[in-house]
Amino acid sequence: MTNEELQRLVEDISWKYFERKFEHEASFNLRLRTTGGRYLLNTHNIEINKTYYEVLGLEELIGIIKHELCHYHLHLLNRGYQHKDADFKTLLKRVGGPRFCSSLPAERKKGQSKRVLIYSCVSCQQKYTRKKRMDIRKYVCGKCRGRLKLEEIISVDK
Repeated sequence: MTNEELQRLVEDISWKYFERKFEHEASFNLRLRTTGGRYLLNTHNIEINKTYYEVLGLEELIGIIKHELCHYHLHLLNRGYQHKDADFKTLLKRVGGPRFCSSLPAERKKGQSKRVLIYSCVSCQQKYTRKKRMDIRKYVCGKCRGRLKLEEIISVDK
């Protein structure tokens, strides 16, 4: 799907479900990572994450467009356009848009695996498991305030 096809689809959905014209730009933004789309308050444009369309299909794309159009039309009407507002929730329910987009299947970067770090106290041997490395010069044992040392790093491949 191209940006032009997306623009036409957004205009069609806007007219069909909201009975209002969409008079700004809709485009794919390849830099979006954690969200399906976004409505830009300053320009009134809508940006869509193309990965959601490629991975989850047209139905998910239509849901994302409905969600963003709720922000768009309510903002232009000076009504509550934020997720917390009753106007937004009501309109979203009326047009059948999702409150949140589906999550993408987790993609692990090449060569990346899960790991668990195990620290222990030198004084009392209290064990601590962590996902992220911690600065043992800065932190001490929560039980006896003794020094910590890195015991082992366990790699877990899934």
